[in-house]
Amino acid sequence: MKINISRHQIYILLVSIFLFLFVLVFSFGLLIPEGKEYRVKRVELQKALQEYRKYKAFHDETLETFKDLQGKNRNIITAFDRTFFSARFEKQHKAQFSSLKIAKVERSKDVDGFSVYEVNTTSHISSPTNFYDFLNAVNKGDWIIGVNFPIKFRRDSEMIKSSFTMKVYANNKDKNSTASESSAK
Repeated sequence: MKINISRHQIYILLVSIFLFLFVLVFSFGLLIPEGKEYRVKRVELQKALQEYRKYKAFHDETLETFKDLQGKNRNIITAFDRTFFSARFEKQHKAQFSSLKIAKVERSKDVDGFSVYEVNTTSHISSPTNFYDFLNAVNKGDWIIGVNFPIKFRRDSEMIKSSFTMKVYANNKDKNSTASESSAK
């Protein structure tokens, strides 16, 4: 019996065997080890994505709370940046008093990054309700002001003379700009 194989069939057989061996070497040499590494990296990626989602949710929740608080307290935030002018203060609150005088504005020591000014005031009011209206107006005013106790009321004929001190808080721009510049370096 004579086997009749042509040269073309032998070449195709040799190329097929070579390609088969190449595929085996390539798969066992590169694909399988890289596949194991791929699975390990995929598990690490899933853990990292889960942690990222957790922090992203926390960030979004915190940002939403921040924006909500910033919207509700916009007047307070802008009040810290305003400079205190005693003439403007007198003009704004003169309606609650028959006369309002603000004594010298003394700068007391800074507190937690804020400039604190101590203001001594003397006023003449017709009734204590005017003074309470003044306190309500100060709460809604342009500056952050704390009225200090004791508040002294003294009757002066038909009027009530009141005397009190208040502290005006303002953002200490010098200190904050220095702090931001040092943190930027």
